[in-house]
Amino acid sequence: MTRILVAEDDPLTLSGIGMLLDKTNFEVVATVNTGTAALDALPKARPDMLILDNSMPERTGLDVLRTLRHRGDNRPVVLLTGGINDQATKEAMQLGVDGIVIKSTAPRDLLTCLETVAQGRRWLDQEVMQRAMQLAMSPDAPRDPFAVLSGRERAVASLAQRGLRNKEIADELGLTEGTVKVHLHKVFEKLGLRGRTELILLGQDRED
Repeated sequence: MTRILVAEDDPLTLSGIGMLLDKTNFEVVATVNTGTAALDALPKARPDMLILDNSMPERTGLDVLRTLRHRGDNRPVVLLTGGINDQATKEAMQLGVDGIVIKSTAPRDLLTCLETVAQGRRWLDQEVMQRAMQLAMSPDAPRDPFAVLSGRERAVASLAQRGLRNKEIADELGLTEGTVKVHLHKVFEKLGLRGRTELILLGQDRED
């Protein structure tokens, strides 16, 4: 039996997942409705796999995936999303996401995805996969300004863009405040920024 934590802020979707997994080899051991709660629930729930809504309050599914990977937690993660842009898909792939399922096709695809991931393989929505391949092969693919950052610097920058203070970032990533300050200094230097305000604005530009 594979133990699963589900993070989803829509009660109807959450209920549907529960019904879909009933009488299968997957057991839902915890349900939460924010990304922060998902991270907090891990020690007690001890899931083998996580299903994360990618548009939750406080922390998106991608935020949680990023934090897990930078903590060295490689448990399988499946992102459940109403839609996902190219940049988010690219980062999720780089972080080693194990599955991406579109909500509109979840009744058909979610169980197949979970079974595939449980076997140690990756499962991506066909349209998402095709778009990711096209993006990777396109010579005109837009350059990601954050590509110059290391994985840890990218994680620190992402949390800073969300308004977290140094201590909160340190707690989130298991670092010291001093280390966070060093990483932020490197982020500003590599990106040619003068401070947090410009970092936040740069993040908003990427989402537009």
